[in-house]
Amino acid sequence: MHLIKVRIHSDDYPTGRCYPFNIPALRETPELTFRKPIAFFVGENGTGKSTLLDAITRKCGIHIWDKPRRHLAHNNPYETRLADYITVRWANGSVPGSLFRAETFRDFADFLDDVALCDPGRLKYHGGHLLNTLSHGEAILSYFSGRYHIKGLYLLDEPESALSPSSQVKFLRLLQRLEAEGHAQFIMATHSPILLAYPGAQIFS
Repeated sequence: MHLIKVRIHSDDYPTGRCYPFNIPALRETPELTFRKPIAFFVGENGTGKSTLLDAITRKCGIHIWDKPRRHLAHNNPYETRLADYITVRWANGSVPGSLFRAETFRDFADFLDDVALCDPGRLKYHGGHLLNTLSHGEAILSYFSGRYHIKGLYLLDEPESALSPSSQVKFLRLLQRLEAEGHAQFIMATHSPILLAYPGAQIFS
């Protein structure tokens, strides 16, 4: 276990009228305590799962790989500010990590492959393959199998959206191996009943 507690300071929110500060779950949940290395956030769309995952990622100093925005009409100055109103507690100091989002993985895979072409030794960190030589699901599992063997905190936003049912089962088996190794912690937002069947996982709803 690396991250053991997240406190949400909703009394300090600058507004209660704008996203994300108007999400009821993020106003009514004072803290989360992590007791298991595998944890899931579950709930209907719009209940704040991905928003909280994003805020935890930012607060933990983990880089978020994202596409640049191309639209001008959207202007919510609070959109990524939830991280300013949470605090985190580590068990033994902070660790590196990553945030996985299926919708940005292909661009991220392009970047990793470009790096690996210049430094083939980097391939070992994402399964030993150029990711774009694999199918989308295979590339994701290859990345998971390489990256998640490194000590860290790993956050995943609905990974099932990019994985077939059989690939989700393979991912569960990988999680079991990683939990046995004892160096990685996973926090996932999901709707998948397959992933939620992981034995002994902690579930927040």
